[in-house]
Amino acid sequence: FESLGLEAELLRAVSEQGYSEPTSIQQKAIPVILEGRDIMAGAQTGTGKTAGFTLPMLQRLGEQRPPDGRRPVRALVLTPTRELAAQVGDSVETYGRHLAFRSAVIFGGVKINPQISKLRHGVDVLIATPGRLLDHAQRGTLDLSQVEILVLDEADRMLDMGFIHDIRRIMKMLPPRENRQSLLFSATFPREIQQLAQQFLVRPERVEVSPRNSTVELIDQLVYPVDKRRKRELLSHVIGAGYWKQVLVFSRTKHGANRLAGQLTADGLNSTAIHGNKTQSARTRALSDFKNGKVRVLVATDIAARGLDIDQLPHVVNFDLPNVPEDYVHRIGRTGRAGQEGTAISLVSPDENKLLKDIERLIGKEIPKESLEGY
Repeated sequence: FESLGLEAELLRAVSEQGYSEPTSIQQKAIPVILEGRDIMAGAQTGTGKTAGFTLPMLQRLGEQRPPDGRRPVRALVLTPTRELAAQVGDSVETYGRHLAFRSAVIFGGVKINPQISKLRHGVDVLIATPGRLLDHAQRGTLDLSQVEILVLDEADRMLDMGFIHDIRRIMKMLPPRENRQSLLFSATFPREIQQLAQQFLVRPERVEVSPRNSTVELIDQLVYPVDKRRKRELLSHVIGAGYWKQVLVFSRTKHGANRLAGQLTADGLNSTAIHGNKTQSARTRALSDFKNGKVRVLVATDIAARGLDIDQLPHVVNFDLPNVPEDYVHRIGRTGRAGQEGTAISLVSPDENKLLKDIERLIGKEIPKESLEGY
């Protein structure tokens, strides 16, 4: 990290986290951001991209402080989900602990008044989901006219979730693109992302650390062909027979996630569900119980799982294959993070064979199949 040009306070915070070698995206992105240039970065989940923009962003803000002690919002990070916003907020606090910055995380699903109070006292770095940010803007509790650095994190997911119009409205509240630094991070670069980049980035440096839509090499992928009605039995069998202690399972629907978590618990596997209909406190509690081992199986929908950062998560299971092939890459990227090995298993019924073919076409390889006797 010393070779990247970061200041001593940031290096100290990085060292306290036990990191000495930057990841590929950090090596490529940090020097470009420190130079003050716009960036369009392709990075899968689990590659260390959050530190890749947080560290240089904090350094840039430290180089030029407002003269009169005011604290306008100087850096804005937009994320698609509450979980990802909280994760980025943790990173800003962790890496900025030896610097005099104030940060705030704002998202929906929780009371707005504590957020208003925090904004009123002045915030240097604001991490937000688009909907709640616009709520604050409409109430007049937020001024974005002084923003020097804008980060769009997981831009492809924001588009998938229909935030494009919100993002355009937010852009109108910011200084012109020539007067700010803009950083776009995305796991994939569909045409819409490239159009968005043209609208709000100025001559961006494009960096990519893994081929488009590639899956992390350290993840062992496997398909179990299975009758649709036997999926839950097979899942219980695989978890029990393998003595798996921590499993993230993906369900296509919220109702399906709730039902599956109940069935697995009845099978003796302590499970809980996490999805968009749950309150923020319920989602936070479920995630905490899963991380500290109180819950063995976490059943999640795609929306809820984006931004889940679980150290050394060994197993991911696709109970249902996703309708969008790119979501497969995001899902299995929850394991095999930060150089750890991981296993991703997909339970595929005959009606999902076309979805499987689409996924294999996207990742450029056939996923090994294994039939389990009796299923």
